[in-house]
Amino acid sequence: MSGKEGLILDSLGGLYTVETEEGIITCKARGIFRKEGLSPCAGDRCTVEEDVITRIGERKNSIIRPPLANLDVMIFVVSTCEPSPDLKLLDKFIAVCEYKSIDPMIAVTKVDICEENRIREIYSRIGIPVIICDYSDERSLDSIRQVISGHICAFTGNTGVGKSTLLNHIAPDLELETARISKKLGRGRHTTRVSRLYKLSDGYIADTPGFSTFDTMQYAVIRREELRYCFREFEEYEGKCRFADCSHIREKGCAVLDAVKQGIISESRHSSYMTMFEEAKNIKEWELKK
Repeated sequence: MSGKEGLILDSLGGLYTVETEEGIITCKARGIFRKEGLSPCAGDRCTVEEDVITRIGERKNSIIRPPLANLDVMIFVVSTCEPSPDLKLLDKFIAVCEYKSIDPMIAVTKVDICEENRIREIYSRIGIPVIICDYSDERSLDSIRQVISGHICAFTGNTGVGKSTLLNHIAPDLELETARISKKLGRGRHTTRVSRLYKLSDGYIADTPGFSTFDTMQYAVIRREELRYCFREFEEYEGKCRFADCSHIREKGCAVLDAVKQGIISESRHSSYMTMFEEAKNIKEWELKK
């Protein structure tokens, strides 16, 4: 019997909701996955035979907490104030995106309260899209809607940045759907520890409250020698430093440091890099096996 190809939307109690061409089905997974150390999760492409998931497609990336696979875009919601932007946290998550081959995007909220040009200046010039969310002009959100189309996207943001407000403007039906699912499952909307994908046009939004926890160790453990490749503006200076093993921290003849002094590379971005580099020195061997 030939199997049906599908996309896992969520999992709960050993049961998986899978979207196939024939519709939405609920099924179990083969026990051998556990022996292989593989746990199916939202975002996985799979094959279903007789209501059993028999194969998990190769993942291009995955995140452990909350569990989510094959993420295309991560949209960082940052407010101009209340709370003020924390660029180090933002840079840490952007580095994780670069490491995991996830496209980063920044959505700036509360622009009606306080103007914010610094974020756009720093990140637009290194090729990261920065969207200014003006709710008095719904067209300002069109870029986000276009990014969601055909992709699996997740939104992250610290408490109070207006992530829910933004999602409600982009997908008004999403709040009703998440409330309905939470009521059905008997759990609070913000206490779920699983990820769920909600369809929006021909794309998907990941309902993942855990993304608001800014602990990058839950997403990726980046070695210090790999960190330079997670800051895209360093790329053009590779091989131009005096020393081949230059760490871009304090070495003489460092092309990256020269670019920082000249204002070509943002001081805040390089400061974030140095902080992450120091943190990477303390990574334990067991953490690298995550």
